[in-house]
Amino acid sequence: MQANEPQRDPGFRIPDDKSAQAPAGDGALSTTPPGDTAAGTAGSTGSTGSTGSTGTTGIEVAPEGQVPATDTSTRDIAIGGGIFLFLLVIFFFVRNAFVNNLVKRRVAPSAADTAGWLLFVGLAFLSAAVVLGFVNSTKFLSLAITGTLLVFGIAAIAGALFTGRR
Repeated sequence: MQANEPQRDPGFRIPDDKSAQAPAGDGALSTTPPGDTAAGTAGSTGSTGSTGSTGTTGIEVAPEGQVPATDTSTRDIAIGGGIFLFLLVIFFFVRNAFVNNLVKRRVAPSAADTAGWLLFVGLAFLSAAVVLGFVNSTKFLSLAITGTLLVFGIAAIAGALFTGRR
């Protein structure tokens, strides 16, 4: 994090206990609002206010200065994309082996080729669902995204098995 960037509150904090911070005499204790982290440096057990006295501000869910887990970094997307492309190359060789096996079993070459491409597409959909789940599970593991990929992947593999029959 850059020194000139404003600090963001990374997550949920338990509110201050009002009875533990009752003013002592002249009110020397200063309380900072839960969202204001600029007044002092927060640790996992408490924070130091602007007057130098230590007060408890609650429990931090994520360490300060780090982005919450729901954001996907460019590095994660690049690694996931590389893994997906590597799997596509492997699936292409699996497709060719599947087509050759079907042709050896006396399946028509056109039907074997169609079954091979359906197998490739089905494996691609299934691996896309798995890779997206590993890249950012909170964002991509939903019925709309992962469910659709799984349904189309299973349907394509089932179509490959039915098309590849004699």
